[in-house]
Amino acid sequence: MKAAGKQVIKQFLGQIPFTAELYWLLRQNGKPIRTRFSLKHLQSELPEMVRQAEAMRRVVETSKNVFIFATLHYWIEHTALLGMALAAQGHRVTLGFLPYAEWQEPINLFDLRRQNAYARKVLSTAEPWLHPVSFLNNRPTVVRLPDEVMDAVRLVSNYDAQYTLQVEDVDLESGIYKLRLERNTEAARTLYPYLKANRPDVVIVPNGTIQELGVAYRIARILNIPVVTYEFGDQRQRIWLAQNAEVMRQETDALWEAHQGASLTPEQLERMRALFMARQRGALWENFARQWQGTPAQGGNTIREQLRLDERPLALLATNVLGDSLTLGRQVFSQSMAEWIERTVQYFAGRPDVQLVIRIHPGEVLTHGQSMMDVVKRVLPRLPEHIRLIGPKEKINTYDLVEVADVGLVYTTTVGMEMAICGLPVIVSGQTHYRGRGFTFDPDSWVSYYKLLGQILSKPSAYRLSRQQVESAWEYAYRFFFDYPRPFPWHLVRAWEDYKARPLQSVLSDEGLAQYGDTFRYLVGDPIDWKRILQENP
Repeated sequence: MKAAGKQVIKQFLGQIPFTAELYWLLRQNGKPIRTRFSLKHLQSELPEMVRQAEAMRRVVETSKNVFIFATLHYWIEHTALLGMALAAQGHRVTLGFLPYAEWQEPINLFDLRRQNAYARKVLSTAEPWLHPVSFLNNRPTVVRLPDEVMDAVRLVSNYDAQYTLQVEDVDLESGIYKLRLERNTEAARTLYPYLKANRPDVVIVPNGTIQELGVAYRIARILNIPVVTYEFGDQRQRIWLAQNAEVMRQETDALWEAHQGASLTPEQLERMRALFMARQRGALWENFARQWQGTPAQGGNTIREQLRLDERPLALLATNVLGDSLTLGRQVFSQSMAEWIERTVQYFAGRPDVQLVIRIHPGEVLTHGQSMMDVVKRVLPRLPEHIRLIGPKEKINTYDLVEVADVGLVYTTTVGMEMAICGLPVIVSGQTHYRGRGFTFDPDSWVSYYKLLGQILSKPSAYRLSRQQVESAWEYAYRFFFDYPRPFPWHLVRAWEDYKARPLQSVLSDEGLAQYGDTFRYLVGDPIDWKRILQENP
């Protein structure tokens, strides 16, 4: 009751002007409040960053009005760092922000305003290089939003609930959906009129799919303002970029078109082979910060004996982690990934003449939502002898399963691309970046999906990929892993460790801009010139 009463008081005080700000200033001496909302790294580095910006000031050929938007403390810190780099290159940069520490937890207005006061104080150090705008202070001037904006808000809120709860079916009466709908609506009510009245040359938004970040991206698109989204993968000193698109959709059309069927050089092929072997062995490699397997490969014969697999045609179904940003809104002909798995399992339940191995994504050990194992068991509480279910914790190397499979079944997982590298026919059922590249089978309906399954399982050898298709898969994989991510000095996960190794003065030096200058230009909307990139890195 005491805690509940305290929250009621805070909510009441939060409605009274200046109470939270005075409390923060007088009682906390301008220090962060005791929440996860901390900008301590930025606060520590900004004064020196400003000095370096003054010393390294550059003038770009075309200076742009850049609006960057962020929420959550770690994105605010990262976008401030990016904003300072762009401002020092001559751009006029506004950093819009919302001072949240958590996207999935409610916060009383008193504490939120204290976090806001703290963030404004920290970011004020960056002025005049960086102009901070709190969208908590920008009171909504629009009571009713256009229908297309509200449609976008509801879509993002649905994604938020899927992402948070790691489910596909969202209860619109659930607490998390209502919380996300409320926050996303409030963000839209401030962002929409602001961007409409203060049209920048470009909007930059991290992620651009979920939370208020997704709302900002969609509003920019609705207003026809150029927008760039960015995210980070496994590679250090690399960034994913998308112009007028959601970066998590990993659209590679322009990159693949620029490639124009150019074969890999022996050096490129060897580099791709080295990466593929590292993924198979579960080893770290070059600048990749993650192991892909917890168990080294043991070989196909060993896995056949271990799982008691026989000579019947074998399909390998590799799942994604539910709620991952790479699966949100990726339906092609199924209503969801779960439905695709359910109906596939039902199909194989009636096919004892073939075998099915379902490999649950090892990443599920880190999640809390619904497991794809539950989806399978809901359909078949007792598995028949020709269906095997491999859990996320089991010491099984996925690439051993690829070695013995006759056909791969995937939704959007990268494993599908790697199956193709091995010559395996792969049926892709979700909208993923490598779909439609010429080395996968891409049904667009349940009818064509089942027809393909039946044809391949009836004569697997006839559907092994041709040499040309395998070479194309290798070429695409190389471009995706090594060309699609662009050089960038500061990864989100180790931003301040990276910054100490590559401070502003280093990044803005002639040598630094030779490495990162193109990426900065792409971030402010200059078209990505894939042809030139591939010519310089053939």
